[in-house]
Amino acid sequence: MDSLGSLTAGLLARRDLSADELDACARLLASPELDEAPKVAFLSALSAKGETAAEMAGFAMAFRALALDPGLGAWSARAIDIVGTGGDHAGGFNVSSLVTLVLACAGVPVIKHGNRGITSKCGSADLFAALGFPLEIAPARLQSALAELGYVFLFAPAWHPAFRQIGPVRRALAARGERSIFNSLGPLLNPGRPAHALVGAASPALVVKLAAALDRLGLSAGLVVHGLIEADRGIDELTSATANLVQGVGRLDGVAGSWTPEAFGLVRAPFSDIAGGDLAANLALTDALASGGGPAGLADTIAFNAAVALWIVGARPEIRPAIAESREWLLGGAVRRKIAATREFFAA
Repeated sequence: MDSLGSLTAGLLARRDLSADELDACARLLASPELDEAPKVAFLSALSAKGETAAEMAGFAMAFRALALDPGLGAWSARAIDIVGTGGDHAGGFNVSSLVTLVLACAGVPVIKHGNRGITSKCGSADLFAALGFPLEIAPARLQSALAELGYVFLFAPAWHPAFRQIGPVRRALAARGERSIFNSLGPLLNPGRPAHALVGAASPALVVKLAAALDRLGLSAGLVVHGLIEADRGIDELTSATANLVQGVGRLDGVAGSWTPEAFGLVRAPFSDIAGGDLAANLALTDALASGGGPAGLADTIAFNAAVALWIVGARPEIRPAIAESREWLLGGAVRRKIAATREFFAA
C-alpha cells in the first residue's frame, strides 16, 4: 500500500486517486497511529488539485464502511435524507429540520444525518436535541423511533468514530484558511443509507459534482439544489426567495436547470424571511410556524422543499399540488403534534 506521503506527491502532480487508493487513504486518515502533519498535507493537496466526483464517492463509500450501522435497512429503500453541505455562510434557518417533520407527518420515512452548527449559529443537531431527540441513541431505540415517529436523526459524530482522528486535521486546515473534501462530504455519508435525498450544495460548482457522486453511490432518486441569493452569494437550500439551480440523480437524472418559486405558484419572498439565528431564535421560529405563524417566505420554503421531497420519493406525481398539502401539515398543527410525540416518546 502506498504511504500517504507518496499519494500526496501524486496529487501535487495533478493525478486523480484510484478506487483502491481512496480506500487506503480513508483508513490512513482515520488511523490514530499516523501523525497530523501528513494528513493535513494530503487533504490540502487534494483540495488544491480539485476533488472529482469519483473521488468524493470513493471517500464516501470508504467512510460509510467505517461507520457504525444504525440497523435501518428495513426502511432505507423508502426513506429520504434532507441535508445540506453547510458552509454557505448565508445565515438561513434550519429548513431541512422542519421539512423532516413535515415529511414524517406525510408518512414518508426520513433518515436525517447531520451535525451541530459549525459555520452556522444553529445546526440540525442543535435544533433536534432541543426538540427532544437525543443525539446519543442505541440502534434498537432508533429503530423504534423510526417505526413510531416516522423519522430519526443520526448525529454524525456518534455514528462515525473514524472522524475523531479527522476533526483535529480539519481544524488545522481551517486555521490556515483552507477547506477540504470533508466540507462537502457530509451529505454522502449517511450511515442509514436512505435511497432518496434532497441535498443542498454550498456553491453552484458543487451541484453537478455532488449529483455525480450520489449517482455513483447508487441513489434511487435525488435532487441537488443551490439557491442563488445574488451574483456571488448563495445558500445550500431550495428557497422561495431565490432562483434555484437543480440537478437530478438516479431516476431523476434528466432534471436540470433553474427553478423559480413563481413557476410553482409561490410569491418570491425577501431573503430576510428565511433567515435564522441562534438556537433560541430558531426554536422561537419553529414554535411560530408550528402554531400557524412565522414569516410567509419561510413557511413557503419549507412547504416547497417538502413537496419536492414527496415528488422525489414518488409519493406525489407533481410538486405544485403538494405544496399546499405540505403547508397545511406545517401550519395546521400536525408538526406541533409530531414535536409533542417526539418529546413523549423519548421521555418514556
